[in-house]
Amino acid sequence: MKWRKLNRALHRDLGYLFFGLTIIYALSGIALHHLKDWNPNYIIKTRDIKMKSVEQSSDPQEEEILSWMEKYAEGEKYKNHYFPQENQLKVFIDDGSILIDTQSGKATIETSKRRPFFHEFNYLHYNPKKLWTWISDIYAISLILLALTGLFILRGKQGIKGRGAWLTTIGILIPLIFLLFYYYKIF
Repeated sequence: MKWRKLNRALHRDLGYLFFGLTIIYALSGIALHHLKDWNPNYIIKTRDIKMKSVEQSSDPQEEEILSWMEKYAEGEKYKNHYFPQENQLKVFIDDGSILIDTQSGKATIETSKRRPFFHEFNYLHYNPKKLWTWISDIYAISLILLALTGLFILRGKQGIKGRGAWLTTIGILIPLIFLLFYYYKIF
């Protein structure tokens, strides 16, 4: 009977200890699974504008670009510029760029800002340093222990000998079926 008490205590304490890491890995995992739907690290905004005064200059210098920015991109800070193609000017600004068609005056301002929380969570999820590798390995081992100790929390028909056995079986079958269909292409 003493092992059940130890099992519950281990399950409880590991759950408390790794609560923060579980939230971080869960949220960043969801974010990273949906890379086709959104950028979890940055909020990217684009804005199209029409610049009338651009047509007057085929090779603008910094002063002229700064005067355009005062009119059309107020608040943006100039860094540098270059011509990637003829009649196309790219102006680098803090956290973005402005792409200007010097013939038509059409321009697109693109800015990016770090997405709060997700940027930092994804940084940790990508395993940035050797020390973090140790932390994440300890966390992974603890998740295994949490899963195993969780099997034996309840007794009787609600525990692993009853309802718990069915739920555990379903939880094992879901990834197995997915692997058979999509990885091994058996069905």
